[in-house]
Amino acid sequence: MIRKNILITGASSGLGKGMAIEFAKKGRNLALCARRIERLEELKAELLAINPTIKVSIMSLDVDNHDQVFEVFRAFKAEFGDLDRIIVNAGMGKGASIGTGYFYANKQTAITNFVSALAQCEAAMEIFRQQNAGHLVTISSISAFRGARRAMTVYAATKAGLSSMTEGLRVDVLGTPIKVSTVHPGFIRSEINEKVKAVPFIVDTETGCRAMVKAIEKEGGNSYVPVWPWAFLRFVLKVAPLSWLKKMS
Repeated sequence: MIRKNILITGASSGLGKGMAIEFAKKGRNLALCARRIERLEELKAELLAINPTIKVSIMSLDVDNHDQVFEVFRAFKAEFGDLDRIIVNAGMGKGASIGTGYFYANKQTAITNFVSALAQCEAAMEIFRQQNAGHLVTISSISAFRGARRAMTVYAATKAGLSSMTEGLRVDVLGTPIKVSTVHPGFIRSEINEKVKAVPFIVDTETGCRAMVKAIEKEGGNSYVPVWPWAFLRFVLKVAPLSWLKKMS
C-alpha cells in the first residue's frame, strides 16, 4: 500500500528533514511541522525542487503546546482530506546525570519525548480512528533497550516508555486497518548529537534516513536501523553487563 499523504513532526532539521527528503523522492505529499517555520520554508523549497509534482504544506508547531498539536494535526487533515501516515519524530536530548542540578533540563526532555509524544499519538489516532485507516510511526531509539548514564539517562528512559506505549497502541488496533510501527534508530548523525565526537557505528544523516524510510515503508511492528549492526546488537544490549553499558554511554 502506498501512503500518499504523510505528516512528519520535528521536520525542520535532522532525521525529520532527512525523512522528508527521502519521501519527496518517492513522490509523497508532505505535511511538515516544527517550531522553526523559517527552516520549514527553506525545506519546502528544497523538496519542491526535488519533486515539483508533490504537495508540501508547512505549519509552525511546538509539540510541548499540547492543545496546538491537536489543532495542527486537524488542520492538516482538513487540508489534505486524509492523512495516510503520521510520523511522531519531534524530540530532544537535553540532560545530565540525575542529582547534579539539571532537573529542569531532564524534565524538559521527559516532557518533550514522552508526554508530548503521547499528545501527538492521541491526535494521530483520533484521525486514524475517524478514517478507519492510517499508519502511525513513532521514532524511538536503540537506547530504549537498556538504561544509560549521564545525559542519556532520562533520554533512554523516555524512549523505552515511547516504545512500550507504541506497542500498546499496536495491540489496541490489532486486526484493524490501522497500522502502528516503532523505528529504533542506532547512531545517526544529526543536530541532536553533532557535538558528540566518538560514537560507535555512526552513519551520516542521508544513509540513516534512507534506512529509516525503507523500514517505515515495510510497516513492521518494530525495526532497527541501519539493520547492520543494530538488528543484531539489540540482543547483545539486552544481556550486556552494566560495566559494558558504562563504557558505551
